[in-house]
Amino acid sequence: METPGSQSSLHRANLERVVRAVRMAGSLTQAEIARTTGLSAATVSNIVRELKEGGTVEVTPTSAGGRRARSVSLSGDAGIVIGVDFGHTHLRVAVGNLAHQVLAEEAEPLDVDASSAQGFDRAEELVSRLIEATGVDRSKIAGVGLGVPGPIDLESGTLGSSAILPGWIGTRPAEELRGRLGVPVHVDNDANLGALGEMVWGSGRGVRDLAYIKVASGVGAGLVINGRIYRGPGGTAGEIGHITLDESGPVCRCGNRGCLETFTAARYVLPLLQPSHGPDLTVEGVVRLARDGDPGCRRVIADVGRHIGSGVANLCNLLNPSRVVLGGDLAEAGELVLGPIRESVSRYAIPSAARQLTVLPGALGGRAEVLGALALALSEMGDSTLLDGTLTAAAPAFT
Repeated sequence: METPGSQSSLHRANLERVVRAVRMAGSLTQAEIARTTGLSAATVSNIVRELKEGGTVEVTPTSAGGRRARSVSLSGDAGIVIGVDFGHTHLRVAVGNLAHQVLAEEAEPLDVDASSAQGFDRAEELVSRLIEATGVDRSKIAGVGLGVPGPIDLESGTLGSSAILPGWIGTRPAEELRGRLGVPVHVDNDANLGALGEMVWGSGRGVRDLAYIKVASGVGAGLVINGRIYRGPGGTAGEIGHITLDESGPVCRCGNRGCLETFTAARYVLPLLQPSHGPDLTVEGVVRLARDGDPGCRRVIADVGRHIGSGVANLCNLLNPSRVVLGGDLAEAGELVLGPIRESVSRYAIPSAARQLTVLPGALGGRAEVLGALALALSEMGDSTLLDGTLTAAAPAFT
């Protein structure tokens, strides 16, 4: 048993600090590990050597600033994580290793309005199929990240009543999937996972404070403050879609009038164009037509951008993020929507906050949420379990 404050407990703590830094970043040079952890270069060098000998990390030659360096990442066979993303019309699953490499990924259409049980059946089948395709032993699963398009009550794990999945209200998604897969499952809403995905792999890399705005069947924001997702005490932080823009506006699904969502979400926007463009029009179709010069579609996208910008301006005044990343199908419109967002921010945000803000489209497209689910699973797994499994002769299975 290690005594708190002893040399052995300090060494163990330093091991965990290094493993945690590498796990969260995917790969780091030894100099970056030293800066991230605050440990000396000599201490980092010794710890990396020990972890490499124990099979916890892999070290490969690289370059940094024009100089030779060594890149440290967790061992590719140390374990795997799984990401599951439920959307309003799709299911996407990805399998990745602890070095942030995606080993397999697949998406399929799914009408999750019908039954939550059917959705979980399909998820279980798809997870099994991808694990079999990668040839990885199921005992190597360290955890699962699960995304749903609605708020999760942090205390009970229950999907909230304002979710876009009416057949899922009151269910406990993490508990349900954990019972099927037999491994730890961590759940969050799709906007938070989009923020995680873009922060680790996409347009939010290197930023400590950002907002990820997703406009789809609803409108939500994933908020990153000082490098961590901010959920609020009840798990409902980031419901930007329910900022009131017009007290006399359309009735929202939340019961209020004139919410941002009623001016920007697909269910409200598409009917504006369907009389002239047909009943089968989709957001992807609107974006495509707008990029081709259709005046009606361009006008609607610009209006949506201005409304989103009003919500973003509120975020700027309250939280002062340095970057806003726009996700969802609408992001494919590029400057047709980003320009009006910036115009509204410039008009309604306090000047100092507006000057510091960068507005970018997401880099991951429809993959942002499932990659964020992988990042969630990576962030929640314990470093002590990983070390105990690789520093002993016989590595136990992840539990």
